[in-house]
Parts: sequence; C-alpha cells; structure tokens
Amino acid sequence: MDSGSATHTRTYRRLVQGTTINGTTLLSTDYLNHFNEFVMMLELVADMPDMAPELEQWQPKTYVQHFADSGFSHKDLAIAAYDHVPAEFRRPFDETIAAIDAMICETVPRVGALLVEHESEAARHHMLTIAREMRGMIERASAIINGARVEDLDGAEGDSTMGQGDIDALFD
Repeated sequence: MDSGSATHTRTYRRLVQGTTINGTTLLSTDYLNHFNEFVMMLELVADMPDMAPELEQWQPKTYVQHFADSGFSHKDLAIAAYDHVPAEFRRPFDETIAAIDAMICETVPRVGALLVEHESEAARHHMLTIAREMRGMIERASAIINGARVEDLDGAEGDSTMGQGDIDALFD
C-alpha cells in the first residue's frame, strides 16, 4: 500500500467511527443481510415449493450495488470506504462473497430442475443443506468484516467456518 492509500485508509477509519462500518476493515455487516435474505427464502421454498418463482427472481448484488440500493444511513460512506479496505481483509472477503454467489448461481437452477421433476423431497434436502452451508460462509464473511484474518479462520483440517465461540471471541 502506498503512503497515499495508507493516508486514505486512516482517514476512512476516522470517518466510520460511530457507524456500523468496522473501523479496522472498513466493511459493514449490513451487506450480509442480502445473503441472509436468500437463505431465508431458500428455507421458505423448502417448505413451500410454490414460492420457487420468488427464489428464481433473487439476484446477487455486489457490495457497492447493495449499498447503492439500500436505505442504510451510511451507505455513501460504506461505498466510498470499500475502495480503501486493506488487502488482508478485502481479498478474503471478496473470495468468500464470490463463493457464496457461485453457490447461489448453482443452487437456484438445481432446485428448479428438481421441482420440475417433482422431486420435492430431494429439492427440500438440497435447499436445507445449501442453507446450512451458506450460513457457515456468511459467518466467515462476518468474521472477516469484524477483523478476523483468514489464517485465523482456516482450521488445520480445511474447515473455513467459525463456531459461535470463535465469533464471540472476536468481541471480547
């Protein structure tokens, strides 16, 4: 990071004080509401397959798109600060979000195909499995937003999700 970037990052860290934007990472957990909405919809469709068209209409949004479309009180600051997120948080955050988006893009057509084939029990099982996996990925993104470093998130056995105790420890 050059000195101009470092200066901007320090400036944004001061600007985000008193907001829900993390002062270390310059990221906001408000973005994760976008994915929590998808998980809730997935669980709803698992029990009410006739709601599948709503699931099919859901579209991923980038961090910037989410805030541009939101009523978040500090949305302009969240958008501006995103360009100054330190690389040690930005890279794993973007990778985690890309993995969530890929999972969504694979899940929706799969669920639709299973429902068309009248395989509602297989579709239900698939949706609930994906919802559980996505929760783990959302927890990972939340941990990154709240300052966890990727090397602290990845377990020795390759498990990249954090348990509730790990997340609680971030706030001690």
